[in-house]
Amino acid sequence: MQVILLEKIDNVGSLGDLVDVKSGFARNYLLPQGKAEMATKDNVEAFAQRRAELEQQQAQALSAAQQRAAQLEGVSVTITSRSGTEGKLFGSVGTEEIRQAIEDAGISVEKKEIRMPDGPLRTVGEHPISLHLHADVDSEVTVNIVGEEAD
Repeated sequence: MQVILLEKIDNVGSLGDLVDVKSGFARNYLLPQGKAEMATKDNVEAFAQRRAELEQQQAQALSAAQQRAAQLEGVSVTITSRSGTEGKLFGSVGTEEIRQAIEDAGISVEKKEIRMPDGPLRTVGEHPISLHLHADVDSEVTVNIVGEEAD
């Protein structure tokens, strides 16, 4: 299925590209989220007229993401969780706990922006966590998990 991208999407293309994607990806993700339009003749012409406006919106989103990345630079948050004597947590620390800790530090972050490729954190210590703020902007924060020994 051929679509016109309305914003930059990782591993697919950038604004204005005419790309072939699987129909399920287009129907279930790109079209409902407003990230693409069907590549009909009318839509291609309409996109050509709106291109400057869309490019300006993308530039604003990029600059906002860069400002947030500058705020997040060097940020370290501490989360206290119950743990055993060997430093293993009872349970785990996931994206929601990390999001809440960053919010408590005064910076707004969405849960979907937190990248944890190895899954939830299950040990005491410092862990670098990646934040994907924009297709071109990534940032990193340090999450320090402090163990609170159970009785």
